[in-house]
Amino acid sequence: MKILLIGSGGREHALAWKLAQSESCTELYCAPGNAGIEDSAICVPIKVDQIKELVAFAKEKAIDLVVVGPEGPLVDGLADALSAANIDVFGSSAKAAELEGSKGFMKDLCAKYNIPTAKYGRFTELEEARKFIEAAGLPIVVKTDGLAAGKGVIICETQAQAIEAARDMLSGDSFGSAGLEVVIEEFLEGEEVSFFALADGKTILPLSSAQDYKRVGDGDTGLNTGGMGAYSPAHFMNDDIERQIIENLIEPTIAGMAAEGRPFTGVLFAGIMVKDGVATLLEHNVRFGDPECQALMMRMQCDLAQILLAGAQGRLDEVKDQITWLDKPALCVVMAAQGYPASYKKNTIIKGLGKANEVEDAYVFHAGTAKDADGNIVSVGGRVLGVTAIGATIAKAQANAYASVDCINWPQGFCRRDIGWRALKSDSEAA
Repeated sequence: MKILLIGSGGREHALAWKLAQSESCTELYCAPGNAGIEDSAICVPIKVDQIKELVAFAKEKAIDLVVVGPEGPLVDGLADALSAANIDVFGSSAKAAELEGSKGFMKDLCAKYNIPTAKYGRFTELEEARKFIEAAGLPIVVKTDGLAAGKGVIICETQAQAIEAARDMLSGDSFGSAGLEVVIEEFLEGEEVSFFALADGKTILPLSSAQDYKRVGDGDTGLNTGGMGAYSPAHFMNDDIERQIIENLIEPTIAGMAAEGRPFTGVLFAGIMVKDGVATLLEHNVRFGDPECQALMMRMQCDLAQILLAGAQGRLDEVKDQITWLDKPALCVVMAAQGYPASYKKNTIIKGLGKANEVEDAYVFHAGTAKDADGNIVSVGGRVLGVTAIGATIAKAQANAYASVDCINWPQGFCRRDIGWRALKSDSEAA
């Protein structure tokens, strides 16, 4: 079948890499793609927010399946436009994408359908937000209601800090319209995990877990980012926690969305806090995580094109037994431009990628890359590469990933050197 993949990041490179391995995929296009995706797909210069142009391209090429990577075009209605043109699409409708597009909507859904989550309030006025903050305990979490590229969450240690965060968001100065409503919620303690499932409106197909690293610096220090690395599966996952996640968080969400007239098709990515063996929902997203997707795709064994087509057509129950997983962990190290997540230089040359891909069980996924006039790979974003590897143990996966990192010659880039530390610490304590 002919497939069109939407997006240009590391997540999309991982999906393109996996889809290209599918026997049923005869042609693969990516809009707009990046310099690394060119090795797996034909890149077409259409941006993710150009919905009419994307639909027209899918019609022109007689595309059989569109796979939408990022959340933005889903919130903007890309899946609806494709469905209206009778093109199969794996991705949620705009109404279903509100699960990520509005944190307030997501929290209200949890309250209505008894899905365990943190206590919260929704506010558009600072004075009401202030009253809530002053009555709540500390620390406390202030979030933009809308999409903020993974950065609209501030954990506040004092009331003054929380009030200032709410003021800043509601003013529109930092997050634009995404912050014109805020969600303020209690801080949950524990260890965070990401869990992924596919859904077709009624059936769910659980995938696997991952743990990512949001802080920019080693030891989980510094500013929050879109993610500086991840590994899969999470070190503390067991059958009981997975059962809780599926039965208490995932299934009620899919059933609740159907009951609300917003049937959910696509990837449900649950951000979860686990404490004392109990799983509580932090938030839902409507797409694969980045960089979690890179680790998941390295472990997944199946014809991904057939799985996603079944999801798009409401047939997930037919393919439930077709996904298996490597019995090995995978680990992704993000290389970012110096200065990220603040200001950083673009168009710096990256060398050594060929050598990096020769490292045992490693592969470099591109995120913010392009080619210059001389054919050099250059950086065009903040998070630029996702160096990913598998190994018999998490320590071996980490060693393989950093061996690949060390082949890359990019003076203007940096990475954390401790991705996977929680799992390594757990292993050492168990030993």
